[in-house]
Amino acid sequence: MKRFCVLWAGVAVLGLVAGCGGPAEDDASGAPSTPAGASSSAPASSTPTGPLGTAAYQAELTKLEQGLAKDLRSLTRVRTAEALAQTMTSLAESLNTAASRLADSTVTSRLTAVHELLQDSLGTAAVSLADSDQAELNARCGGVAYTSQKVRRTLRADLKTAIAALTKLKLKFGATLPDPGPAPDNERPDNGEILVREGDSGTGRIKVTNGTANDVAISVVNDGDPPSEPHVMMFVQANKAATITRIGGTYRIYYKSGTDWNSERRQFSAGCTFQKFDRSFGRNESWQVNLEPTVDGNASTTEVEAY
Repeated sequence: MKRFCVLWAGVAVLGLVAGCGGPAEDDASGAPSTPAGASSSAPASSTPTGPLGTAAYQAELTKLEQGLAKDLRSLTRVRTAEALAQTMTSLAESLNTAASRLADSTVTSRLTAVHELLQDSLGTAAVSLADSDQAELNARCGGVAYTSQKVRRTLRADLKTAIAALTKLKLKFGATLPDPGPAPDNERPDNGEILVREGDSGTGRIKVTNGTANDVAISVVNDGDPPSEPHVMMFVQANKAATITRIGGTYRIYYKSGTDWNSERRQFSAGCTFQKFDRSFGRNESWQVNLEPTVDGNASTTEVEAY
């Protein structure tokens, strides 16, 4: 006869149900950084008189682009999360300065629409770069190169419409924007996919219900081993459930969540969090883990370093 006990606690976001388990099949239900505070201002100090015609406006665009070039180069050379955050802050300041300089200029009626569009686009790009703290966190879990490329794609997307409008008028701008290459293919595993299975099998099992908005990777780690060397790792998509079976030995449960899964690194590349259950789990037991916000969850967890 199976015996169950229900545990609920108030701090964590997890609910556990314990009972006796049996065997079953898996089922799915750097380089130098830009110094802190060193912003390369985009324009020269003087403001051109107007209204500017096509030739004069092209000269102004060239000056603006030359002023942005240093920060744009730095964006491709960063090797640390801190350097990426500093470069994003500096580039955002330069973009805002460039937009302000354009706002102080007047242009002929032929250029009015594109002139205003470019100002708006530069401002939008600056806002996109403003959350450098989050980018720094993403770089720590997903890799600096990946995060920098994502920032560059966003920058090009923010300026794309304005650059196209300028090109129609035979005006040149944006040649110095770094090309990050195409976005990587979606590598999101199937729900319940077993990503790692090492070591001896047993009769333990865990049903994981992911009630959160992010995907998670659940790691079953033999007691005493680091989380980077799991006995079993399973992927559970947002708002879905899956079961790990054939777990052997006494173990701990770690889990990480986020977006943009990288299959080679076995890590999320953005919005990452890393947690572990504070308790250990006995061999050949069955548990149900509910990952969802609740005020009366019973299993406390602790934030851990990225793994």
